[in-house]
This record gives sequence, C-alpha cells and structure tokens, in this order.
Amino acid sequence: MKKLIGQYPDATGHFGPYGGRFVGETLMSALLDVEAAWNAAKTDSAFLADFRAMLRDYAGRPTPLDHAQRLSAHLGGAQIWLKREDCTHTGAHKINNVVGQGLLARRMGKTRVIAETGAGQHGVATATIAARFGFECKVFMGAEDIARQAPNVRRMELLGAQVIPVQSGTRTLKDAMNEALRYWSSASEDTFYVIGSVAGPHPYPEMVRNFQRVIGDEARARFLEKNNRLPDLLVACVGGGSNAIGLFYPFLDDPCEMIGAEAAGDGLDTPRHAASISGGSPGELHGSISYLLQNDEGQIHEAWSVSAGLDYPGVGPEHALLHDLKRVRYEGVTDEEAIAAFQLLCKYEGIIPALESAHALAAAIRVAPQRSRNENILVCLSGRGDKDLDHVTRYLKEAKGRKSE
Repeated sequence: MKKLIGQYPDATGHFGPYGGRFVGETLMSALLDVEAAWNAAKTDSAFLADFRAMLRDYAGRPTPLDHAQRLSAHLGGAQIWLKREDCTHTGAHKINNVVGQGLLARRMGKTRVIAETGAGQHGVATATIAARFGFECKVFMGAEDIARQAPNVRRMELLGAQVIPVQSGTRTLKDAMNEALRYWSSASEDTFYVIGSVAGPHPYPEMVRNFQRVIGDEARARFLEKNNRLPDLLVACVGGGSNAIGLFYPFLDDPCEMIGAEAAGDGLDTPRHAASISGGSPGELHGSISYLLQNDEGQIHEAWSVSAGLDYPGVGPEHALLHDLKRVRYEGVTDEEAIAAFQLLCKYEGIIPALESAHALAAAIRVAPQRSRNENILVCLSGRGDKDLDHVTRYLKEAKGRKSE
C-alpha cells in the first residue's frame, strides 16, 4: 500500500493535481500571511501544547468511542461503533478546527474573526471561540440556511456574533463562503477568516485537516485499546469534508476500508443532489481545484441536500486525490436514507444525530448486514441533531402527506 500520511500537500498546496491557491491579488497577501503563521505554528511545541490543552479542558476531548450494540443487533451483521463528536462542547466536530484557528488568529494579533456556515455548527464554534478569546465575530450564512437552522442562529447571536444573511445565488453555503471571502479581501489587516472546511485555498485544506485529525488519532488509539485490532471499515459524511478527513487521515496507511458518504438528495440521477465526487468533475471553486458540480462551461450547479451542512457543490482537494487513488470509496446517500438512519439511531441507541452524520450512518447501515458479525464499522458521528428537529419533523410530515395523496 502506498504511504500517504505526510506526503500531501506539496509546497504549493497541491494534493496531486488538486488544491492550490487561485485567488485575486487582494486575497493573496492575506493568504500568504496565514500560511507563514501556520508554517511557524505547526511545529511550535508551545502552540501545539496550547491546542491540546484547550481541546481537553474547554472542548471536551477526548470524545467517547461508543459501541452501538442495539443498532448492530437490529442490523444483524457487522458491529457499528460511533466516534461521538456530538459530545464536544458545541455539539459537533467543528470546534476542533476553530480552537486551532482561533489560537492562530490570536498569535497573529488579529482582533476580529469571520466565518461562513451552512448548518450553523461551524458558525457556533467560531462564535464560541470568539467569545472565549474576546474577538469581534461576523458569521456569513445563507438566508435559506438561516430559515432551516434557526436554533443555531440563536446560539450564535447569544454568543455575541453578528449573523449576516446572504441573499445571493442559492442562499446557501457556497454563497456564504463567496461573501466571506469578498469581505475578507478588504478587512484582512485586523481580521482572520476561520474557514470550516477542508475546501478553499492553501493553506486551509492542510490546516483544517491537521486540526481535525484528532478525531482519527483518538479513534485509532481507543479502538486498539478496546479491541486489540483496527476497524475494518471507516465511514464519515462528506460535504466539504472536514470530519471525514479528520477521521480518515490517521488510518490512511492502515489496511482499513473507507467510505465517504455524499449527499445524494433526491438521487444521483436527478439534479437535486450535492455529491461532488459521485456526480461532478474537476474544476476551480473558492481558490482551489477539486471535484465540483458544474456544467460543461464550468458554471456551478445548485447543490441540494436535506442537510444544510452538506449542500456544498465542491469537496476538499485531498478527498479528490483519495478518490482518484481509490483509497476512499465515495457513495451517495439520499435524503430518504438519511432520515431513516436518523430515526433508527434515535430508536435503538437514544442518540439524536445531526442530519449530516445521519448520511454516514445510512452508508454504514447499508453495508453492515452484508458483513460478518466479527467485523467492525467505525462511523464518525460528527454532530448532534438538536438543530435539525424542526426540519426533520417537517420533512416527515410532508412525506406522510405525499404518501396519502
């Protein structure tokens, strides 16, 4: 097996043919400043010690590794294990990365932070760390997502952040990131842009991966401790891809299968999905080359998912490379499958997952009955579903109405 850990990105931020830094002159200076600060910080033992201490004492790490015994018995095949990122301080994996970037912003002397957000979990994490460090905070969020994720909007505002509705385009995550980048280009002197995904221009894909790899590092050590072996299969949802790369990266040189669950929406044979690898092609978006949903002229297609955190029309460049290398298998999960998985986890384990995480769970549920009982599937439960309760209730009510027609 080809060794992958530590091989990417190269000095120019490329993961094979993907990644890079394709931005205008107004953003280039800001990105070069972030890169210089990051290159110094990532090998600074004091910075790394501060990061680990804050994850432990503030973010609530390590998170549990939980054997979903009743769900496994119900499915009748492989054993399902959950890496419980929903148990962090903010209820999702996003806090890991934001702690790291917040420390970097403070190290650079910034006084303000901005962020984009879809489901709101990255926005909540950024608002949380802004309050902790005394930063002024603005969060750009599509107007459609503000309507879908009202509980997280209230959380951000209670934490002192200004939530800025984005009315352009599809009024979702892609458009929020467009507006955040545009704002940063004129405010970078005192402002740090906290990107929540492994998408975007160099150095963000590497930086976010390194801050999120704590998920996989913990999971690998704990699984070995509990089972004296590694899991047979890892599964995580993929929008931009931060929780997935966080879980996968420490296992890349191990003989473990990996599945990235993309949002197939109404189906990959329809225009209403957000599966950038399964249904896309290489192109450039937000300063980076990766797989995108686009037409033959390179115009970005609208992405759709029942999950506000997955309806992004691109994916991080490292995922694009892992797909091409056939190291990770990327599979679509429909809205219907995700909602069914959401309900199963509630019923059998007493856990309400985020809709994003429910996509990963659905992919595991699809595979588990085909595997033997002594095989193990490790699922990244990337966040909790409080934010999705109204949305799921509405979806189920509408689905019931359609069936009765």
